[in-house]
Amino acid sequence: MRIIWFRVRAAWSGRGSDAGMSTSEYAMGTIAACAFAAVLYKVVTSEVVATALQSTIGKALDVPF
Repeated sequence: MRIIWFRVRAAWSGRGSDAGMSTSEYAMGTIAACAFAAVLYKVVTSEVVATALQSTIGKALDVPF
């Protein structure tokens, strides 16, 4: 009886009817990922980040043993 109840509840709640993303959802996800990658590239290649990385690496290499 319990198994039947879970199957009926799952069918009525809409689970199982959405197997995955549709083509438009893939397109929006791809656009969002590309936009995020472009912003991340701009941030990482900026002068401020490059200076900070050089400073951090320089400090790490100058530490006495």
